[in-house]
Amino acid sequence: MKTFLMAALVAGLFVGTANAQTKSYEIMAPAAPGGGWDQTARAMQDALQTEKIASSVQVVNVPGAAGTIGLAQFASDAAGKPDALIVGGYVMVGGILTNQSPTTLADVTPIARLTGEYEALVVPAASDIKTFADLAAKLKADPGAVTWGGGSAGGTDHITAGLIAKGLGVDPTTVNYIAFSGGGEALAAILGGQLTVGISSTGEFEAQIKAGALRALAVSAPAPIAGIDAPTLKDEGLNVEVQNWRMVAAAPGITPEQKATISADIETMVKSAKWQELLKTRGWSDTYLSGEAFDKQLQADIESTTVILKDIGLVQ
Repeated sequence: MKTFLMAALVAGLFVGTANAQTKSYEIMAPAAPGGGWDQTARAMQDALQTEKIASSVQVVNVPGAAGTIGLAQFASDAAGKPDALIVGGYVMVGGILTNQSPTTLADVTPIARLTGEYEALVVPAASDIKTFADLAAKLKADPGAVTWGGGSAGGTDHITAGLIAKGLGVDPTTVNYIAFSGGGEALAAILGGQLTVGISSTGEFEAQIKAGALRALAVSAPAPIAGIDAPTLKDEGLNVEVQNWRMVAAAPGITPEQKATISADIETMVKSAKWQELLKTRGWSDTYLSGEAFDKQLQADIESTTVILKDIGLVQ
């Protein structure tokens, strides 16, 4: 009897290990390489494989329209596939509204919020804009002459620019915002002096700020951020605080059991040593939230974002 039980336990262990070793995921980053969603997808790839949660994880990039092109493709092509994931977040919420996308987050299966990151305003080191006050003066004098570069129209960067303008008494609809499909493209334009000011998540600029290539003017956090020598927008007299959060969703049409398996894998990932190391390295806040609590928070964020976008003239 003991021999039989031992054999059964060993067999069960072998099957469980084999399943873990052969599990695979494909993660869509609905943006160009180099940006926050791409970084998030590749960090997930690293953690899932390093922690042996999955043996194979592929990342595919489908850029355009604040993630809504990738979202529509994912909702259609990945339906019913338990190995398909897509990264999204606050930018996508705004993009869906701004682009009047027929495909929304209701057409996929939200799994969890993963990370959060505050915004930074930067200028090239050679810019004559030395402080946020300098930028504010230029914006008040001639809003159209100040070119802002950031992520997709209606996303976190665009919203933050609009809120800054409004806080300074400038009509948000006059903001001259140039949208880029990926953080890498926006960074190249900022470093090349093609824009007055760049705006994006702090992690996308941190290396260039530390290297002296970019100067940080302000951050959208409630308190100063370690490693970035810049005041908060609140320090500058504006009641503006914006955090760009990122999430992961699964395909539509999966079973409750498949959703539970994916959710368990993501929870294992976010609690792993590798994921915590990646958060620290990239300067991301751990905002993990899953299940019903995340579903409720997501709906609340969609509603509040709708109000903000209407307020700054991006949605009618």
